[in-house]
Amino acid sequence: MDWLDFDTDNCSVQRTLDVIGDRWSVLVLREVFNGVRRFDRIKQHTGISDSVLSDRLRRLLDAGVLVASEYREPGSRRRKEYRLTDAGLDLQPVLISMLRWGDKHRADPAGPSLNVVHRGCGAPVRTEIVCDAGHPVPQREVRNEPGPGARKRATGPVV
Repeated sequence: MDWLDFDTDNCSVQRTLDVIGDRWSVLVLREVFNGVRRFDRIKQHTGISDSVLSDRLRRLLDAGVLVASEYREPGSRRRKEYRLTDAGLDLQPVLISMLRWGDKHRADPAGPSLNVVHRGCGAPVRTEIVCDAGHPVPQREVRNEPGPGARKRATGPVV
């Protein structure tokens, strides 16, 4: 089997990148995972512009990653707070993997700036590849094969 024989138009990685494949979307998600859920606070903590933040929040809302709920502080107008949906929570292992990769390959000399720990015992949290039968799988023992949505390329392999 040659992967170049298959079309990539319906690739789930590509579709995921359509939702979170830019720096600002990932940083907005980082903030929401860290409990920063309000527009002004996200803007202040990331340095993102109003227009870019508005665009990324709209895209994450449209994709079903975030949901907005209104709040109102005394004497102020109504505003929105952003929370993760189940689809958003499913991105947590992605962000943890990115964090751990950064800690290993791009860490500050002083060490990581964030520790993700289990609330129950305080131990660090990591991601792991596990098959559906429950077996931990070493990275080099993973193989890819066409899934039910795979389609052969109409024009043949890329040269």
